[in-house]
Amino acid sequence: MIVCFDIGGSAIKGAVAQTADSVQPLARRSTPLDDFDAFAATIRDVIDQAGGKPDRIAISITGVVDPETRAIKCANIPCIDGRTLSADLSAFLGLPVLLANDADCFALAEAGAGAGRGHRIVLGVIFGTGVGGGLVVDGRLINADGGFAGEWGHGPTVASVAGTPPVAIPTFDCGCGQRGCVDTVGGARGMERLHQTLHGKTLISEEITTLWQAGDAEATRTIEVLVDLVSSPLALTVNITGATIVPVGGGLANVTPLIAQIDKAVRARILRKFERPLVVPGECRIEPGLIGAAVLGLGGESR
Repeated sequence: MIVCFDIGGSAIKGAVAQTADSVQPLARRSTPLDDFDAFAATIRDVIDQAGGKPDRIAISITGVVDPETRAIKCANIPCIDGRTLSADLSAFLGLPVLLANDADCFALAEAGAGAGRGHRIVLGVIFGTGVGGGLVVDGRLINADGGFAGEWGHGPTVASVAGTPPVAIPTFDCGCGQRGCVDTVGGARGMERLHQTLHGKTLISEEITTLWQAGDAEATRTIEVLVDLVSSPLALTVNITGATIVPVGGGLANVTPLIAQIDKAVRARILRKFERPLVVPGECRIEPGLIGAAVLGLGGESR
């Protein structure tokens, strides 16, 4: 038995897992943001609720582990930012602790129990508030020691013009400190930014996608430009990794016509040609972070 966690800036969600297909959720707790002892004690309380001593703890968490220092960078939870979190929690709990980024755990979940089953190379993609990703090869994270592998949403790669007819796209600042990242135009906030830039109107992403599906001309233009901007860097990532399936998670994954448009554009721009969909909605619709953490823990990858 393992106890797995999906931890974000708002909530700590735990579950007991015997297999990746048998994940039983436990009570959800608020995340202590400024007190590490309270943070660790909350995790211990969830473990106690599970009953019995688990073999190990596996955690899907916002943030990225430095593969050299083992320190985590996590702006959303200040009390763990800069800590060697696996070692610190292991010392506090007296149990082995495995840790992975939440996008990596999404990719693990899809590779082990979702749309990526049967595929050697799975590129999990997040279209949520922003853009992220993780890469799994032969059932294991390619960046098992931490790091940024699979994070195709960052780097100055966005085209300066997009759409038909072409329109100039400004270079937007990104939260990662760079400019012109896919993250600035590809997620929900990016969609809203594009709509404001193209039409001078402030709408939330749900309004834009609803209008698009209803045939609104301005929303259609926004989606066309967004698809054009994200499809080339995603196609390049597929070429480089050799991924044969690209499951999509995050809020925009629920807009299946949008994912279908991105899939069509990506398949037109990659070297290997697929007659089947390549970019598809993820199948782990409920708690993929917990499922991914369960796959991580049951596979015994050491972080």
